[in-house]
This record gives sequence, C-alpha cells and structure tokens, in this order.
Amino acid sequence: MARVLVIGGGIAGTATALALHKAGFETVVHEAHPDSAEDIGAFLTLASNGMRALAQLDASAAVTALGFPLTSLRVLDDTGTEQAHAPMGEVSDPLLRYRCLRRGDLNTALQAEARRRGVPVRHGARLASVEDGPDGVTARFTDGTTATGDLLIGADGLNSAVRRSVSPGTQPCYAGQHVFYGYTRTASPPGTDACITMVRGSGAAFGYAVSPDGEAYWFARVTGDPLPTGELAQGTPADWRDLLLPLLRKDATPAADLVAATGDELLVTNATEIPTGTPWRSGRTLLIGDAAHAASPATGQGASMALEDAVVLAKSLRDAPDTDSALALYETLRRPRVEHNITVSGGISRGTPLSSATSRPSDEDLARLLEWGGNLWAERQVEKG
Repeated sequence: MARVLVIGGGIAGTATALALHKAGFETVVHEAHPDSAEDIGAFLTLASNGMRALAQLDASAAVTALGFPLTSLRVLDDTGTEQAHAPMGEVSDPLLRYRCLRRGDLNTALQAEARRRGVPVRHGARLASVEDGPDGVTARFTDGTTATGDLLIGADGLNSAVRRSVSPGTQPCYAGQHVFYGYTRTASPPGTDACITMVRGSGAAFGYAVSPDGEAYWFARVTGDPLPTGELAQGTPADWRDLLLPLLRKDATPAADLVAATGDELLVTNATEIPTGTPWRSGRTLLIGDAAHAASPATGQGASMALEDAVVLAKSLRDAPDTDSALALYETLRRPRVEHNITVSGGISRGTPLSSATSRPSDEDLARLLEWGGNLWAERQVEKG
C-alpha cells in the first residue's frame, strides 16, 4: 500500500495523516471546510492518554503551545462545599498533563504541523461518494474532482459522509443531555491554578477551569429531551443563558455567576453517540474517530480517543503483512476501548447503571500499544500463541 486518502481534516483526520506520514505512507487530507478551524466555539480537554498519543507523533510542542495544563480535579456539591480534590492524570510529566484548549485552535495547530511535514491538506473538498474497486478506492467530491488511493480513511466526524458507504444504516442517536459551553473574563470563580472544578448541581452537571490569564472556560450538561434542530440553529447566547440560569440558581455554587457573566461566547449542542457494534470498515474504506465511535462528552475522551486511533492505525498498517490484516488488527485493538467509553459516557449522560460496560485495556497496555517502537503485529502473534 502506498497512498492513503484521509477524508476529514479535524483532530482524528489530521492526527492520522501525521501518524501515517511518520510510518512512511503517502497521505493526503481532504477537508470539506474552507479553512482550518471548522469548530471555533467549543473547548475540549485532552487527557493524559491523548497527550501520550501526541508525544508518539512528535507533535507535543505544537499542542502544548496552546491552552493551559490541568493537574488536579476538584469536586463541589450543590452547596458549594468541596467534596474532593486530587491530582489528575500523569502530572509528573509535563508532556502528558491534561490540557484545556479550544477545538478550533487544536485543529489549526495540527493542520499547520501536517503542512510543515509536507502532508497536503486540501480544503473545500466536500465528499460526494466513495467507489471501491479492485485496484483502489476513489473519492468523488462535490466540485467534480476525484482522488484515488489504496485506502480511504473516513475521519469526517459525527455526521460522516464516508459512513454512508460503510454502514448506511448507522445514525447518531441522542445521548440524553444537551451541553452548553462558554467563556468569560468578567467572573472570578474560586479555585486553584491548573485545576478543573466539577460541580454536582441539582439541575445540571457543571465544570469550569480558569486559564493563567484569567479566562474561565465552563460547560454544563443538562438532562432532558433534545433541543429541536431549528431552536439550535436560531437560538442566541441570550436564549441559552435564559434556559440555563434557572437551573443553576437553585444552588450555592459559582456556576450561575459564570454563566451570567458570559457574553456572546456561549453555545449549546445535543450530546450524541454512535451505537456500539456498528461496522467500521468495508473493502478499502475504514472509519475512525467520531465517524466510527462518537460518544457523549461526559467522559471528556472524544479527542483523546481520536488521537489514540491515529497511532494504533498507523502502527497496524506499518506492522501487519497486508492491509486487510492491518485493518482487522486495528479493529481488534480499538473496539473494546472505544466502546467502553461510549457505554460509560452514555451511562453518565443518561444516569443509568453501567453493569453492561465492556472491558478496556489497562493504562499499561495502552502505553504499550501507543509506543511507536513496538511492533503490534508481532506482539499480537505472541499473545495468540
């Protein structure tokens, strides 16, 4: 295999292109959006596992230049009383500390790193269809252009166009909550440096962190019916404040003050997920990231899981004797972990018990899988005896 087409220039797609380039494959990213930052508004937290994956891609410097680190987690109840405060993640290694940053900034940084390494990123390339043939797979775009490769990676997110060719019956479903995100510089919530505070409120789950320059990043998860599509499209920040504030003012926590102090940098989305057990691949086409295994944001693992995907896929393609074996290996290694995340995160969003949660690799096993120098195919053969 020589040439890989990556559809989607978000976190999953660009990180996969970086990983494939490092593994020696010719890779081109095709992104529908006309510029680098498809999602400017929302922020995310990269966990230590995601930062470990970035380190294996030699991309830590591009990301640690953004946002700010988080080294501890504090939990408040609905009275504002601290219930717990503990270290979070691998705080001893600066490259592996949790990091809070804007999604659009991360997209921009990863695409800039890809271009710096000579990986083409083509913007304005919206996929129309995928055609799988005996000698290659062809992507047809809405502008009439085409691209052909030996493998096509669908990294085009929750509403994936690639998924229509792999699993046309698979649709994202509502995960039980709508999620608000916002920023403010005019409120000064209590807390400590490099700390994320989680508030177990009576009307919403709330979290916030304050950057070194005093900007508070916050989110709220509210259980209930999904917000109608038209309301999401037409709603204003003032509408979202009016919807959220009555739920937060029931409690004696910093949450309501943070939301009240937030101006136009406020947005909301319905939490969605991809059902477990759905197909990821067909012929020369493979889904990764949210296109394959989107989860509700309750665990905060979506971006980190996508970064893990990138490393494990590139290593599988590098190490296995042929493409089909590589894709089978990748799915064997990734499905238990990402579907565990879907189950756990969805359970948190819906407030349901997690008795059916699938198993996932330990932190030690994950570190071994991500270690760039290890041979996944050889290690798997040893495990199989």
